[in-house]
Amino acid sequence: MGNSPEKQNNTGSSRSDFLKVAAATAGAVGLTQFFSLQTLAGKDLSGGEPSEGPQWGMLVDINLCIGCNYCTYACQAVNNLAEDMRYNVVTVETTTNDEEYFLSRPCMHCEEAPCVHVCPVGATYHRPDGIVTMDYDLCIGCRYCQVACPYDARVFNWETPVEDSPRSPSFGVQEVPNRPRGVMEKCTFCQHRIDASVERGLVPGVDEAATPACVVACPTGARVFGDLTDAHSPISKAKHEAIVTLRLREELSTAPRVYYIPPKSALTEES
Repeated sequence: MGNSPEKQNNTGSSRSDFLKVAAATAGAVGLTQFFSLQTLAGKDLSGGEPSEGPQWGMLVDINLCIGCNYCTYACQAVNNLAEDMRYNVVTVETTTNDEEYFLSRPCMHCEEAPCVHVCPVGATYHRPDGIVTMDYDLCIGCRYCQVACPYDARVFNWETPVEDSPRSPSFGVQEVPNRPRGVMEKCTFCQHRIDASVERGLVPGVDEAATPACVVACPTGARVFGDLTDAHSPISKAKHEAIVTLRLREELSTAPRVYYIPPKSALTEES
């Protein structure tokens, strides 16, 4: 197993988010079904209308995550990141009964993304498929997006890009061009794999070559990816089968596209 993640309890996107919503939903069958099935009806929790084409999302099962950091390492290898640059962060959190669990946190790809709203030059924007991405040629390095993001999902490139990530080739090889020094960087759901999937006849979330590297690298299947508008996609099936799925800091109305199956103890300790 990889290096142990650091214990962090000082972010707003940690255990309190799970426990607060879990306590409110435990035993509430109707609300549980709402969380699990709303997206399958073609409309997400924020109340937005269905969009044409796929809308990509990810689900992380906290109960399956073992904290190995393979998701982080695969991301670093594919994006050619230095050791201190992590698009995906794994922390150790604790439920109210002192049971520890691992919280893996990539970019949430919010529908109402604060980072998009504050960018003064339009370098951060939404793609039609819901992915929050960047135009690095436009980025001026003001870091407004980093301050605005409530999930701490942004990384500033302080140094000249490394020649080879220390995680390569053990966890993959570089698949995207290096970004210049002085710009903000972030998870893109490996959009380059998704974009190449159509001409290659591959399905993101099903075929590994078209699926985010973090999902492919997970040894326990804790991560699931797919089209939120397709009831037969892996993520829709996983959400349908889950007792309840939650999103971090939903009270902010950011409408994240990353869902979580919370620790089982968090659903039962308050019931």
